[in-house]
Amino acid sequence: MTETEQLLELLEKGVSPAHTVSACTERLKNAGFEEIDYGTEWRLEAGKKYIIRHHATTLFAFTLPQEGCAISAEKPMIRIAAAHTDFPCFRIKPSCDIKSDSYVQVNTEVYGGPILNTWLDRPLGAAGRVAVRGNNPFRPEIFLYSSEKNLFTIPNLAIHMNREVNKGIELNKQTELLPIAGLCALGETDSFVQFLAEELSVDRKDILDFELTVYCREKPEFVGLSEELISSPRLDNLTSCSALISALIEAKRPEGLNLVALFDHEEIGSRSKQGAGSILLSDLLHRILKEQAAENIPEYEIYNSILLSADVAHGLHPNYAGKMDVTNKPVLGGGFCIKEACSQSYATDCEAVSVIQQICDAKQIPYQKFVNRSDMPGGGTLGSIASALLPVKTVDVGIPLLAMHSARELMAAKDQQAFKDMAAAYFSL
Repeated sequence: MTETEQLLELLEKGVSPAHTVSACTERLKNAGFEEIDYGTEWRLEAGKKYIIRHHATTLFAFTLPQEGCAISAEKPMIRIAAAHTDFPCFRIKPSCDIKSDSYVQVNTEVYGGPILNTWLDRPLGAAGRVAVRGNNPFRPEIFLYSSEKNLFTIPNLAIHMNREVNKGIELNKQTELLPIAGLCALGETDSFVQFLAEELSVDRKDILDFELTVYCREKPEFVGLSEELISSPRLDNLTSCSALISALIEAKRPEGLNLVALFDHEEIGSRSKQGAGSILLSDLLHRILKEQAAENIPEYEIYNSILLSADVAHGLHPNYAGKMDVTNKPVLGGGFCIKEACSQSYATDCEAVSVIQQICDAKQIPYQKFVNRSDMPGGGTLGSIASALLPVKTVDVGIPLLAMHSARELMAAKDQQAFKDMAAAYFSL
């Protein structure tokens, strides 16, 4: 499979953070990685490859150095790359069923910072985790669920009733963004929770809780006169997840530790038990080194390591060129972006930048630099948060997009290959 094909497959499978982790785990297992559990004793072996899933929505994968490999003071022995599995969307609330004027609706809350009006009039599904009553109260049965059909839509109000709509209308998140799920009078199923119980073949009263994402069910598509662009939901940040998993599988570096971390909850600040703002990454590294023979990776090597923070960047929009910085304005198709900000919303510094630049120059990989306009601060990434807890050289990188945080985003297909090639070289040189 080409990297573009790998990305398209993940875009279709990764309809929730848990589904993204599941799909990436499947790829890694097919490549010879062994899954281990955080809550058990480990017996790590030199040269082996491992996976850890944390709360189902965060994934760690790492490869250990071969036994007896010499430590080089010239290159970092520990190389880390991180991305995130979540995306802006809607989450279904508990006790979600609403019935009004013969309509069935579901009660939702906004997750992250989506462009709200792009979610209107689209086919929507539900995906995520469902907790069902089990024999042991401390071990409920967890189902990974994804609807196989279009369940919801959020219709616009007709222009005849909203004459100012084309001048810009603010949508109320509680009253105007509730998805319609059906009609009470016409359907046998008049309750989403009852529908969910039937889908899972369980009793409705045994569904205890769920973490369900309302996601856009439209497929990724090639667009453009030469099909050089990809329009799809969830490019932020499944582009990074796909590229990092591919790079880790391809990497050949017997003398080092390579680690990929795919965190949940980046879109809401990362400060959670499975986010980059937790002690997870630092704790994992210390545990790996403790489990490994001391002569393979000394613990002090943590502080000589380097972190690649992978998240999408803003590409120049031809209709809004003035929104970009006057000298740093990457375009779609020009290669992946190295992102910099003196505010440290991007954690990059010149030493880390130079590392990635030299890797790209050696492998002839196209790259661009991105900096926000001085009067228009952008978003942050997990890099600045993770590197505050693990103070190592960090560089923020990602593929340039248009329509970031829309229900559908836009990228150049060849930028994915450039990004994957850079990450593979980072793990291999």
